[in-house]
Amino acid sequence: MRLEEQRQSHAAVPATVQAPAALAPVTAPVLAGADAMRAAVATLPGRTSALARAQAAASQLVPQLQYQIARLGAAGQAGLTALVAALVVAVSTLLPAHHALQALSAELARAQHPSAAASADQAIPHLVASFPTRAQIPAVIGQVVTQAKAAGVSLDVGRYVYTPARSGAIARYDLEFPVKASYPDIRSFINRTLSAVPAAALNKLHVERKAVGDQVVNANIGFVVFVRSE
Repeated sequence: MRLEEQRQSHAAVPATVQAPAALAPVTAPVLAGADAMRAAVATLPGRTSALARAQAAASQLVPQLQYQIARLGAAGQAGLTALVAALVVAVSTLLPAHHALQALSAELARAQHPSAAASADQAIPHLVASFPTRAQIPAVIGQVVTQAKAAGVSLDVGRYVYTPARSGAIARYDLEFPVKASYPDIRSFINRTLSAVPAAALNKLHVERKAVGDQVVNANIGFVVFVRSE
């Protein structure tokens, strides 16, 4: 019995001897970390050399600038100093003043030009109130005849058509005059009439010349006069 127990105990020993084999995989992460550290250390010389090159370029640039400034001489250096001072003044003084001027111009523009809607609401009633009534049309036609005489145009025939207001409070009179006069006199008649009668507008103008060299032409002139309701 003892002999067998000893044999069994001796046989069990090899099973416990193989335990260190399980430790082999643990060394893999350690080796990977070491490789990463070596790679990082390997890149340090490259970064250091790039920084050294930048410092060397900067150290060379400063003497070059100093040399170029020295070549300018006393007058050139004074001019360069004045230019730098002018730039400083422009940045610190002129730019803020420019922005302030722009803001002031915008404020003046808003003050001089009020809302378009408000202006239209105020202008339309005043414009309609300036139109003549239907009872005042004979006086308006008298003004048209007066302007024609002043321009040297004879109004022998005239046609007048009244169109009542369809919507709103504005009606119209259509005045049509066939005339025979020179073209400059016809233009003078039209301009005088539009200035004397603010409610009138040129609605029609047909000019016919029989020959190229004729100074007198036949024209058909039409005005429209806006009329307000009484």
